[in-house]
Amino acid sequence: MAHGDIETLSKNGQWVNRVEGEEQLSQGYASKEEAVEEGRRRAAENGTRHSVREAAPTGVVTDEQNPDGA
Repeated sequence: MAHGDIETLSKNGQWVNRVEGEEQLSQGYASKEEAVEEGRRRAAENGTRHSVREAAPTGVVTDEQNPDGA
């Protein structure tokens, strides 16, 4: 991936978009489809590439700060 390319991926059960060369992830999305649509739109707007990292659905969204849900 080149600087500025956008990758849609699952992180802790939530779909997000990551911009190559930037540490921050985008906001989480309610569904994979919503994240992919936004990733494609942003890549087209920026003149960069978009890719999707496939992941098996887990059905669970976790919070990194509180992984046990307590």
